[in-house]
Amino acid sequence: MSNAVNNGVWSGTWVAERLGVELVGDDTLTGMLGLALRRNPKRAHLLVSHVLGKHVPQSPSVVHGHGLALGQRVRALLGAESAGAVVLGYAETATGLGHSVADGLGGAPYLHSTRRPVAGVATAGGFEESHSHATSHLLLPEDPALLVGDGPLVLVDDEFSTGNTVLNTVRDLHARYPRRRYVVVALVDMRSAADAGRLEDFAREIGARVDLVAAASGTVRLPEGVLEKGQALVAAHEASAEGVAGSSPGGRGTARPAPTGPHPDENPSHPVRVDLGWPRGLPDGGRHGFTQAHRERLDAALPGMGARLAEAIPEGASRVLVLGFEELMYAPLRLARELERLVPAEVRYSTTTRSPVLAVDDPGYAIRSRIVFPAHDDPADGPGERYAYNVAGAGFDAVVAVVDSVADTAALHAPDGLLATLAAHTPHVVLAVVPSYVPAPLYVPDLPEESPMLPEPLRGPAFSSYPPEEVGWLLQDLSDVTLEAPTEEREEAIQSGGAHYAESLPVEYQPSEQYQRLFHAALETSAARLAQAVGVVTETVIAERSPRPVLVSLARAGTPVGVLMRRWARYRHGLDLPHYAVSIVRGRGIDANALRWLAAHHDPRDVVFVDGWTGKGAITRELAAAIEEFEAAGGAAGFDPEIAVLADPGSCVRTYGTREDFLIPSACLNSTVSGLISRTVLRADLVGPDDFHGAKFYRELAGADVSVAFLDAVAARFDEVADAVACAVKELLAADRTPTWEGWAAVERISEEYGIHDVNLVKPGVGETTRVLLRRVPWKILARAGAGADLDHVRLLAEQRGVPVEEVGELPYTCVGLIHPQYTRGATGADGRAVSV
Repeated sequence: MSNAVNNGVWSGTWVAERLGVELVGDDTLTGMLGLALRRNPKRAHLLVSHVLGKHVPQSPSVVHGHGLALGQRVRALLGAESAGAVVLGYAETATGLGHSVADGLGGAPYLHSTRRPVAGVATAGGFEESHSHATSHLLLPEDPALLVGDGPLVLVDDEFSTGNTVLNTVRDLHARYPRRRYVVVALVDMRSAADAGRLEDFAREIGARVDLVAAASGTVRLPEGVLEKGQALVAAHEASAEGVAGSSPGGRGTARPAPTGPHPDENPSHPVRVDLGWPRGLPDGGRHGFTQAHRERLDAALPGMGARLAEAIPEGASRVLVLGFEELMYAPLRLARELERLVPAEVRYSTTTRSPVLAVDDPGYAIRSRIVFPAHDDPADGPGERYAYNVAGAGFDAVVAVVDSVADTAALHAPDGLLATLAAHTPHVVLAVVPSYVPAPLYVPDLPEESPMLPEPLRGPAFSSYPPEEVGWLLQDLSDVTLEAPTEEREEAIQSGGAHYAESLPVEYQPSEQYQRLFHAALETSAARLAQAVGVVTETVIAERSPRPVLVSLARAGTPVGVLMRRWARYRHGLDLPHYAVSIVRGRGIDANALRWLAAHHDPRDVVFVDGWTGKGAITRELAAAIEEFEAAGGAAGFDPEIAVLADPGSCVRTYGTREDFLIPSACLNSTVSGLISRTVLRADLVGPDDFHGAKFYRELAGADVSVAFLDAVAARFDEVADAVACAVKELLAADRTPTWEGWAAVERISEEYGIHDVNLVKPGVGETTRVLLRRVPWKILARAGAGADLDHVRLLAEQRGVPVEEVGELPYTCVGLIHPQYTRGATGADGRAVSV
């Protein structure tokens, strides 16, 4: 039943002989199509595709391959215009085909029509399919802008017969979203010469170009009176079938389960439920739109999901069917394709359908058997029958039923439901449920009536040298306040408990010409490595945290990383992500007013906190405690305290670009690589209970500013690392990334070994060591033996400040900066070297 020709007999012969229907075309056409009859008052015959994966089980690689090939032909036709194309598929039959065409088109955004209304989602269009038994099609994109634009619209259906459906669609959409070009794609073009002329006339009428791409073409010749003859033939055969319905579970023809029987839970053949591990927030298909970002998340998750399904297939099974569900065609198809790679059995794929088709057990007929069961997804048109064709009697050792969660109902599991019906025809039934994707409603915060008004974020060029769209600073401007103090005075006050480090600012380090040369050399060397880490952490965030995250960087080390992540999302996915910078202070927590502002403007569940790197993980713990305290005090719930970082050498988080401790050039400098913004300030006389934390904008340092140059140098390497990022993300998403906190353990050990007895004075990692040399009074630097160019700037700073660098054999970090305890001006360390500068 996998080919249109069985044992030398074409699967349209039975209909052709009885009704005089002729399928005129080449061998490609007759190899792809068979004929059947259906109960339909408008068109009795049905063209049955053997490569669509709807009525006839077929190899998933063949089904997906036909869609990919059509998409590649469209891409070649459109040339450069393909970059702006949007693909629209038709429910229910062509939802998977359209999605596959979008894949072949290079990952174009995809939307399919639906007959399932979804509460709270606005309709962007609709049309009628005149020959169908169910005519109302809705367009329900999550992003209203999906259909807006001048790029080509590619319309995909399984067959192109009269062209009426396409004309109805284009007429409706062109009135709302006019464009210059349309491409119609179908597996088979079955129009008459007159219908072909209608399409050309219509194109001239609307003033747009309309192209057609099809895998095969031909026509159907229908004798006079064929509709009436076909209806009579259907009625006669269905009447005879009723007499034997359900009498032979393994036979062909129409099969129903007995209306009574054991509950599935009491039946040995009760299906095995497999938890796919479907990625959170990933759409189950194109009902509300499917983007390249979604496609990449699915591609990364498929190996794991396929492996879970493979484990549920009984040993020795030689023939397995993956059965999709009505409009849910693409996700089951990709799962079947993955299963096909993993198990030795012959894997086939098809889906259930609303369409009532006559089943006749004859090699010359395309629908050899059917099973009938009640609808199980609470359909808008009320209860009714649903069907699966060519499953009964096909010799499947196992059937994997894939449904969405809306359809995982009591009716599915009922004694006369789909699962029980399948169990009558195969010894092993597996159930996999894909979460039904429903677009989140516009977030409306639940704010207290007397919530204080908070100011809008500060933006460049008034505050910072970053362009205004790159980041909004949830800070207050303290540029006119003198906050700087000599490094030695600050260190003495901090260690004596007389002041908190966030109550003042160090004097900004002004790099020497030699140090600036070293920075630029380091940037040139590490830009590609940085770009890859940016790509990996951004893709991980989009895959696991939110498809449209709100980036919130921890000022200021996290802010350049947040900007780069925003640039990657725009470069790779066309996403324009919001990005803000907030203050977090060790021992004082995160700026609660900034959290309140974020909750008033965004869904906290979409917020992803971003930092540059982890040291021992103190800020990671600080953030978790601060979020817990914020919620306990009545603040908005839903913020995820897990930080996404570029580098996680301390193994403190799950979301990172790399766990290697390497030089991030933005750590080499202070404000001049961070938008000319100081570190943040929290002092009671400057920051009131309803104020954001403060910071300064060092406008006077504009001549030395390399902030944007740093970003541009890294972003320029995105193309170069794109493939490596895709491979790394695939491995990362499948890996165990549970934090081990080995960095914290190492810091505790070093603190005791060197007689410091205070983990706050041990600063692990290249970034933290650099900060020690720039802002604090260091005692000594521990460097891992053999560390190379990543430490050139550390060695230079240490030499300039008279700080010894001690090589250590076993060190989990590239280097560690030590601040001597009980600091006093002129004190000496254990090695006799002066601690002061």
